[in-house]
Amino acid sequence: MPIDPRTLRIPKELLPADGRFGSGPSRVRDAQVDAFESRAARAILGTSHRQPPVRALVGRVRDGMRRLFQLPGDHEVILGVGGATVFWDVAAYGLIERRSAHAVHGAFSSKFARAVTQAPHLEAPRVIEAAAGSRAELDSVARSAAEAATIDAWAVIQNETSTGVAAPIRRPRTSAGEPAAGITLVDATSSAGCTPFDASESDAYYFSPQKAFGADGGIWFALLSPAAIARAESIAASKRTTPPSLSLIDAIAESRRDQTVNTPAIGTLLLLAEQVDWLMAEGGLDWASARCAESSGRLYAWAESRPWASPFVQDPTIRSKSVATIEFDASVDAAKVREILGANGIVDLHPYQSIGGNGIRVGAFPAIDPDEVSALTACIDWVVERL
Repeated sequence: MPIDPRTLRIPKELLPADGRFGSGPSRVRDAQVDAFESRAARAILGTSHRQPPVRALVGRVRDGMRRLFQLPGDHEVILGVGGATVFWDVAAYGLIERRSAHAVHGAFSSKFARAVTQAPHLEAPRVIEAAAGSRAELDSVARSAAEAATIDAWAVIQNETSTGVAAPIRRPRTSAGEPAAGITLVDATSSAGCTPFDASESDAYYFSPQKAFGADGGIWFALLSPAAIARAESIAASKRTTPPSLSLIDAIAESRRDQTVNTPAIGTLLLLAEQVDWLMAEGGLDWASARCAESSGRLYAWAESRPWASPFVQDPTIRSKSVATIEFDASVDAAKVREILGANGIVDLHPYQSIGGNGIRVGAFPAIDPDEVSALTACIDWVVERL
């Protein structure tokens, strides 16, 4: 007789303390929400973003980002309204001069390449694409002197949220082993705050805050090197036609004043400021990275120990530490498992829509205690046994 998922109740002692495991938007800690009750927060909400209290909040976030990522003194923390999706258009108008090369191994890296393809002022990008679950590299393009000469921007992704593939942050290398000419753009939306990186290997390390930072979307951040800022200034001086809302040079100018070009979501900034302060108090990026690695490591080890489950990314050297994807074999109906878990308060485990598959996708961000991941796997075992 078929099991009604609405009546299958997981024992309370197995359940995690918090059932939110989304890959973005991700879990928001109670302490972040509680911060809205403070007198200072109440005074800021509903205030113009041009006024000193809100500018001080933006400054707090920018300074926190600088300390968290241990940025060199000549790098700048720039922000603007809109998420990382908007930043793709900002980069197309303000950072790519003529032609870019893209490493594509999932939905989000593919979307950036597509956005650049549609930009009327740019040449068709060079795209190196790998199958879902594997990783694309741009070194082959950089090693061809003739082809590399046509590229002025290299687009890579530190963590492909749709598949759980991770990549080291480094500039593509020429046949002589030297960094390729041009600037390097790094999509770090689901890895920023989870994974260390060498700022010298990136010119625009960009992300939105609804993953590791436990905030809402609607704001983009870009950690820009002097080379990226010089590129933005050069493009602006060329009088390229640019929609005002996508002007990187304007975003740079306003960020230096602790403002955004357009009105930001103050609540998002408050959530973000609290999370950055918490991460720093706990031990900074090293602590966050170790915590994410522990959580995802437990999930991968569990999957490898089950005859009906396995990590979607087969190569362990390229598995994400912050977004883990697990595939079930045909004997287990992943949709049914997710439905039962959802009825018991364990939510947001669905695979990315365009990738699909018969499995789960789990956000292993700093707000999630590794023991809660262990509780999640125990609950999945309990459900699968009864199916």
